[in-house]
Amino acid sequence: MSTACTLCKPLTRYGLAGLLLGIATLATALLAGIGARQGRWHFLSALQWAEWAAYGAAVALVLSVIGLIQARPGARRRGLPHALAGLLSALPLVVMAAQWEYKARAYPPINDISTDTADAPVFWDMPVATDYPGGAVAAQQRAAYPDLAPLILPMTPEQAYAHALAVIQDQGWEIAATVPEEGRIEATVRSRLYGFVDEIAIRVAAEAEGAKIDVRSRSRTGRIDRGVNASRIRSYLHAVTERAAQTGR
Repeated sequence: MSTACTLCKPLTRYGLAGLLLGIATLATALLAGIGARQGRWHFLSALQWAEWAAYGAAVALVLSVIGLIQARPGARRRGLPHALAGLLSALPLVVMAAQWEYKARAYPPINDISTDTADAPVFWDMPVATDYPGGAVAAQQRAAYPDLAPLILPMTPEQAYAHALAVIQDQGWEIAATVPEEGRIEATVRSRLYGFVDEIAIRVAAEAEGAKIDVRSRSRTGRIDRGVNASRIRSYLHAVTERAAQTGR
């Protein structure tokens, strides 16, 4: 079929609508997050806009799929590139929203995680210096993350402290306090899009086998963390272990 004949076909309006809506919803979600991170509006407003954008992206996805069907090769309508672009612009936000919803259901509704639930590290240099909740929170943590435990290293506490601090610096966390004589480090990390702040307290102490590192990570805002804090603790302790193994001390 000639190009001229192809252009004579009517354009699928569903595909074009899906593309425009997909771009609009993706831009809305990004701007909401950037504005919240810069302090232009409250993070709750940003989350509300992101929720609306996710609903819009779902509609854009449906429209784009209809457009793909209408503009498939040999069909009576054109606009396959528009429909495909609409699908690709809507899909990331739909996937992200689905992941958020899944994690909210899959992980316990807690946001304060520690490798030691009986004697967790204390936040002394954060805006709110509170103890680990314990009780029901500790029980939910142990059920959901039974693998979390202190890291034991065969070295002096001073050497372990140096590794613990170096990994924080490597990961680009913002250090709030370093107290070597107490074996204490406190730091914060921000999420990439919305700028949510999580707080980390690290305690290095002497142990019969050498040194013990405990980590506590909690979210400053919200009541659930969707498994983020537990994942951070695992990743951090793994990095410390690798660093200690590479240096040999």
